[in-house]
Amino acid sequence: MNNLPGSDASARIGRYPVVRRVGAGAFATVWLARDTEFDVDVAIKVLGDNWSADDGIRDRFLTEATFLRRIRDPRVVHVYEIGTLDDDRPYFVMDYLDGGTLDDLRRTGLAPAEALRLAAEAARGVEVLHRHHLIHRDVTPGNLLLSRREGGPSVVVADLGVARAIATSSVGGMIVGTPAYMAPEQPGPEPIDHRVDVYALCAVAYALLTQTPPFAVETATDLLHRASDSVPPPVAERLGAPARLDELFRSGLATDPSRRPPSAAILAQSFEQLAEDLIGVPALAHRAVRASAPTERRRRAADAPPTGPFRPAPRVGPVRPIAPRVEAGAPVSPAPGPRNRSSTFYITMTVLAVVLFAIFLAVVVSVSG
Repeated sequence: MNNLPGSDASARIGRYPVVRRVGAGAFATVWLARDTEFDVDVAIKVLGDNWSADDGIRDRFLTEATFLRRIRDPRVVHVYEIGTLDDDRPYFVMDYLDGGTLDDLRRTGLAPAEALRLAAEAARGVEVLHRHHLIHRDVTPGNLLLSRREGGPSVVVADLGVARAIATSSVGGMIVGTPAYMAPEQPGPEPIDHRVDVYALCAVAYALLTQTPPFAVETATDLLHRASDSVPPPVAERLGAPARLDELFRSGLATDPSRRPPSAAILAQSFEQLAEDLIGVPALAHRAVRASAPTERRRRAADAPPTGPFRPAPRVGPVRPIAPRVEAGAPVSPAPGPRNRSSTFYITMTVLAVVLFAIFLAVVVSVSG
């Protein structure tokens, strides 16, 4: 019996008891359920009831399930079962990942090395799709799930609702994807290829490093009107990263697909190499409150001349002694300097010598007499 989850504690989808709703998107709702046969949690994605009669949306939903069912790789969410509710809405059962999404981490701020490590994992997951001749077309931080593991979270690619086979990658009159992460050619009329995902992965990496996408794009119209020579704001200097980070973003986010890295796998290697150079560097969002080990960049900053309104006091020579303060009207006796003290000493010694000599003479005379 398939009944819609609600207040009924016995709600089920297929053979799975429903625990709670996890989230909802434009076309579907995801529920947390329990696979009692294998004693594991699962996620069940159900097509929204307002779309069940739309053949195009229904086909896309089932295509996503089919793609995910076909791929068996830990970097991509796996689908175990496809079914239909009593009201004829399709659903599919997949892995449940409780680590959140990359978007959750983007909002809190990530250390650059960790951001690039996760971006590299995302790129390797997308490469799995490309090896299966699929284009994701909507790679965003929210569509990259996190699986908890020892040593840190790992990235799992999800939400292939707008994925297409590379052989049939024309848009077909429908603009799909998230504009802030979409390649400029994606809303256009021409066929697209895997390089739209490479662009999106670079946009995701940029957002993980800075907490914002590389361009202020909110709609597909904004994207279509983007200047062909526009480049993302540089970030390497702010992060203390090698200049090749900015070079990678300029090429990966170029409007010309031929300038981008040729594959997601090659992009992943670039992210990993840069991550090694940034180990120990704190997140931009945390630098005002977090202390970290000194770096060469911070040492250079300490030696640089200040640019604000404050200036260091001028350097002075050796400190000289200050004469004691004398109240007004008091007699002033100059302190003897080194020469005065030396003269007094010599006079005293001369007088003493004369006196001793006179005594000596007196003694000699008395003895002679």
